[in-house]
Amino acid sequence: MKKSNSNKNIIIALIITILIVFLVSMTLFQRNSSKKEGLIQSFTNDIIGMVDKGLSIPLKFVEGSVSSINNLFTTYQENDRLKKKIDEMEALQSENKNYKAENEQLKQQLELNATLSNYEKVSASVINRSPDSWQNIIIINKGTNDGVKPNMPVMGSKGLIGRVLSANKMTSKVELLTSSNQNSNHFPAMVATQSGQMSYGLLESYDSKEEAFVVTQLTGSENVKVGDTVTTSGLGGNSPKGLLIGKVTKVKVNSFGLDKQVYVKPSASMYDFSAVTVIKRLAGSD
Repeated sequence: MKKSNSNKNIIIALIITILIVFLVSMTLFQRNSSKKEGLIQSFTNDIIGMVDKGLSIPLKFVEGSVSSINNLFTTYQENDRLKKKIDEMEALQSENKNYKAENEQLKQQLELNATLSNYEKVSASVINRSPDSWQNIIIINKGTNDGVKPNMPVMGSKGLIGRVLSANKMTSKVELLTSSNQNSNHFPAMVATQSGQMSYGLLESYDSKEEAFVVTQLTGSENVKVGDTVTTSGLGGNSPKGLLIGKVTKVKVNSFGLDKQVYVKPSASMYDFSAVTVIKRLAGSD
C-alpha cells in the first residue's frame, strides 16, 4: 500500500515537472520569436523608409516643377493683362492729346476770327490731306452751298495758308502756299517797314530749306528789315487787304543783283492744322 502511494506521488511530481519545463520552454520560445519579429519589423521599416525617401525626392521635384510652371503661367497672364492695360492707357493718352490739340487749334481759330471782324468768312474743317500732296492740297468740308468760291484766301489759326483752288457744293480743294506749283498760288503782299512806309511786292514761292515764303518785285525794298510784318496788299482784287502772312527773316539780293528777295516766316503752322477760315470778302463790299 505504501509502495503504491509512493509510485503515485512520483508520477504526479514527474507530470508537474514536465508541465513546468513545457511552460518555461514556451516562454523562452515566445521571447525569441518576439525578438526575431522585432528585427524583421525594424528591417522592413528601414527598407520602407528608404524607398519612401527615394520616391519623395522626385515627387517633390515634380511638385515643385508643376508649381513653378503654374507660377510662370500666372505671371505670364498677369504680364499680358498689364501690357494690354498699358496699351489701352497709351491709346487713351494719345487720343486725349489729339483732342487737346484740336481744341487748341479751334480756340486759336476762334481768336483769329475775332480779329477778322471786318471780313465775311466761313469756318471749315480739314477732312482730307493726302500724304502724297501733303504740302500742296487739303480738302475742307465747306463748298459753294456755303458761299465758298475759287481764289478765296484761306487762313490757318494765325495767318494765311493758301487759297481755294476749286469748290463743289459740299467740299472745296485748297492749294497751300507751300505748294510746288509756283505759277498759280501767288498773293500780292505788302511789308510794313519800321520807318512807317509800305513796300509792295508779290508772294511768289515757298523755300523749303529756309522754311519761308519768298516775296519778290518789291518797291522801296531798301527800307525792308528783318522783323517787319508782311500782309496781303489787296491789289489785283483777288484777295482782301491786311491778312497776316508772317514776318521778314532775311533780305537778300537775287542772283542778277537787280532785285531783292525777302524771306518771310509764316505766322501760321503750315503742317499741323485741322480747322481753317475761308475769307469771302471785306464786310460791306460788293
